[in-house]
Amino acid sequence: MGAIPTQWETGARPGDPVARRRAGHAAWSDVRTTLPGSPLAPGSARALARAALMDWRDLGLSVPERLADDVLVVVSELVTNAVVHAGTDVELAVRFEPETGACAVEVSDQHPSRAPRAHGSESPYEQPEYGRGLRLVAALAEEWGVSYRTGAKTVWARLPAEAAREADPYEAEPGPGLAEILAPEAQRADRDREWLGRGALSFLAEASDLLAGQLDEDLVAALTGQLLVPRLADWCAVWLEDESTARWGSGGGRHDSTGAAGPRLARVWHGSENHIEELRRVLEKDPPGATEDLRSGPVPYPWPAEALGPRATEGAALAYRLIAGGRPLGTLVIGRAGLPRFPDEITGLVEDLSRRVALGIGAARQYARQATISAVLQRGLLPGAVAEIPGVRSALVYEPCVKGGPSGDFYDLFPTGDGRWCFAVGDVQGKGAEAAVVIGLARPWLRLLAREGYGVADVLDRLNQLLLDDATEAADAAARVLAAAGGRPPASGDAPQNRFLSLLFGELTLIDGGLRCTLASAGHPLPLVLTRDGDVRTVARPQTLLGVIEDETYGCDTFELGRGDTLLCVTDGVTERRCGTRQFDDGDGLAAALADCAGLAAEPIAERIRRLVHEFGERPPEDDLALLVLQAV
Repeated sequence: MGAIPTQWETGARPGDPVARRRAGHAAWSDVRTTLPGSPLAPGSARALARAALMDWRDLGLSVPERLADDVLVVVSELVTNAVVHAGTDVELAVRFEPETGACAVEVSDQHPSRAPRAHGSESPYEQPEYGRGLRLVAALAEEWGVSYRTGAKTVWARLPAEAAREADPYEAEPGPGLAEILAPEAQRADRDREWLGRGALSFLAEASDLLAGQLDEDLVAALTGQLLVPRLADWCAVWLEDESTARWGSGGGRHDSTGAAGPRLARVWHGSENHIEELRRVLEKDPPGATEDLRSGPVPYPWPAEALGPRATEGAALAYRLIAGGRPLGTLVIGRAGLPRFPDEITGLVEDLSRRVALGIGAARQYARQATISAVLQRGLLPGAVAEIPGVRSALVYEPCVKGGPSGDFYDLFPTGDGRWCFAVGDVQGKGAEAAVVIGLARPWLRLLAREGYGVADVLDRLNQLLLDDATEAADAAARVLAAAGGRPPASGDAPQNRFLSLLFGELTLIDGGLRCTLASAGHPLPLVLTRDGDVRTVARPQTLLGVIEDETYGCDTFELGRGDTLLCVTDGVTERRCGTRQFDDGDGLAAALADCAGLAAEPIAERIRRLVHEFGERPPEDDLALLVLQAV
């Protein structure tokens, strides 16, 4: 790890969240830095705080050991909270007040996950970002809070000195510091156990907040290390294993007797970061063995003395199997120097945490599996390549929304073999598996009907009937299954939904001086033509969605594209892009954006429209986005 830039300051600065508490103090010390918003930021923050505490002591300032421990925990909590919930660069400031013996910690970020309320775009279902997940900070700090200013959010906490806590007759009796909780004495005061009980609840609540919803199993492992070290252990390691090859033996090595791959050492963390690489090297030689009964643990683990230096030749280490849904996912190992054994309170607390870690890893793997399935489906539902048409420049933008599985938008551009080329831009109602079924029906049938010589209107007529017939067959099949099982026929709200499809379908033929285009729009945003003179016009009439009305008859429109003219086809992810209550196409916004593209080639036009759609709202688009540009040259 490179050197951490620091800046020392003395004196109070206007606008500090804790400035009112520092008012009247003649001297205090301040160390600050900016950290990148990554999983490594909490470790860098702890290193900075640890160095600052040592420097203050070298300067003769009295920093109690318990206060130093609490400062490291609060720094880790605040930086982790900022990285997980904001993801931006983090500014850390740690201050010591010599007159009171207290410490103040501030962590600032750009809080992009919280939209300004004035824009009205914040979802009513989202949790507000008022410093959530900071229960442990609240338990340790004398006071803490959240301050907002333009472009930044600051969470601050003030930790009183030990003497100040004990001297105040109006405060509750102080509990022990974290070092005292982990002390190896066999007997503890009732006060210690009571504090541990309260601290355990706060710790597990905080851990649940951090681990819930993580979509990457390696990030879950990284957060586990930051939660445990130095709070409950000197070091920890997380092994991850493939669920399908989890029967690896205890004989060590990376493979079992069958040659199957063993567990992967996903994360190693130590309170002293200069031990991490050596500890990883030693642990990789001998991964933990699996238990036959799949208990979560703990079981003793060999102490890696050679990796920890002469001051940590003895200690206690425990292994916990990470199990979710009856499946082994990996192993968590914790260790602490100078202990003959871990206290029961700590082993039980870590066992509770290991269950949460296993659930987090299981959820991340389930998401990864679903994302892989969605990606495979998506690739199978779209053309491998779009056709190149002589005398035509084409450009395509396709951005599926990652939520909800496969996209409901699709496109195609293909030759029919008789001097014609056909194109389609469609949007299925909904997403996921239902959308995949409709696209899997529609795109092959479009190609088949067009290559059989059917015209544009006839293709839509037949595709409309196909969707209606398929929905009827699905409903009949569901009713037969229920009847065979002795159930009642489904209510109208439980029946399979009709498979509605909005579609823009057209064909192109080459003519002297340009192209002849025949197209039809079924419930789809109408296409626009930009002439070489800069005029914009609509070139189709609105018609009914496909899959809605039995025996619907569709019509089509024919026009010519001269050299330099451009045809733009989009899905409603473009026209209905939102910013508060406004949509991108309000007041013919799409036509105005296209008019500003006069003189541009197809690809720059597509890129400009895409950029304008993204810039229209502060948040990323929440719907699939597809647009096709065809330009006669």
